[in-house]
Amino acid sequence: MSKKIIFINSHPIQYFAPLYAFLTKANMDIEVLYCSDETIKGAMDKEFGVPILWDVPLLIGYNSIFLKNNAFNKGIHNGFWGLMNIGIWKALRTKEKKIVIVPGWQFFSFVLAIFAAKIYGHKVCIRAETPLSHKLLNHGILQTLKNGMLKLLFRNMIDHFLYIGQENKAYYKSFGITDEQLIFTPYSVDNDRFQKDFKELVPQTEKIKKELQLPENKFIILFSGKFIEKKRPLDLLKAIQLSPHKNSFAVVFMGEGELRREMEVYIEKNQLKNCILTGFVNQSAVKKYYATSDVFVMCSGVGETWGLSTNEAMNFGLPIILSHLTGSSADFVKTSSNGYVFNTGDINALSKCLDDSYLKYKKNPKIKCQSSLTIVKEYSFETIANNLHQLYK
Repeated sequence: MSKKIIFINSHPIQYFAPLYAFLTKANMDIEVLYCSDETIKGAMDKEFGVPILWDVPLLIGYNSIFLKNNAFNKGIHNGFWGLMNIGIWKALRTKEKKIVIVPGWQFFSFVLAIFAAKIYGHKVCIRAETPLSHKLLNHGILQTLKNGMLKLLFRNMIDHFLYIGQENKAYYKSFGITDEQLIFTPYSVDNDRFQKDFKELVPQTEKIKKELQLPENKFIILFSGKFIEKKRPLDLLKAIQLSPHKNSFAVVFMGEGELRREMEVYIEKNQLKNCILTGFVNQSAVKKYYATSDVFVMCSGVGETWGLSTNEAMNFGLPIILSHLTGSSADFVKTSSNGYVFNTGDINALSKCLDDSYLKYKKNPKIKCQSSLTIVKEYSFETIANNLHQLYK
């Protein structure tokens, strides 16, 4: 391998940092250019509503550079102009030809990186998230113009499209992208770490339940994510309220956000029992909740381009219930043996999925979902590393 791979990213992300370290350990010459250092300074996360400082290594095991952000209103939550890293141009101005991987076009800095990489003769790759199901919901003149501009960008500036899953692949193909330009680099978590935790913690579930103050002898439903409109946590509460088995359920909302008060009011008004709102849970502690849960639910709407906590849950052998607008649903729910897909916002359908999962659990309460473990195995750092080798051809 002669070409260095340059990853452009907005900020250090707890899911991506382990991937970069893995690729480096696999003898791939990589470097990451970061446009912001918000997540390593413990900045306020507007959606969680609390300052976030991740407790997993974000900068260890790989080479990275932080570029100065020249934006007037700086921040990853401040839209297209929130990241304006003019230094990207200089960083990519080199005679040595490289492979440049950009995670989309949602910031000025990302678009600048695409143009700079193309002008200086590097191989340009996009690894964005957008699923086709979300594109099909957007209409109007502005969206038509945006699609037209993206089509020009894709045709003239991008050499390869690194798709993260089936819906994302379908999105690119809707623009006429050929199979030869597509490379599967699935959205993944550190499967080895989570499955090691799985083997260690699952035999200790009774002890961990006491530690977390979770009820015993209940069917534990796990929601992981921010309490915001996109994640639709109230849908899960409403679905539980409809279930004839609700008194046998305990639901854990692992997260925090602006909808907390509305959720608390709904729980109190409907006298729902065994509803636990944990608050923000850092990466080192999420494993305990996965180990003690019986089913994982993601009921998100538009904007949920993947949902990496689903990967985490599957590494603990959990069956999954996903809304159809959750970007990973087409990849992860293969048969009813490992879960269900329901139409986003359909409370009755979600409630039925919960009931069916509970009835299966009653037959074999100690048995983990082997098919979830089998399916998530392909969505790994190893798969990404193997498929990135195609870029060297």
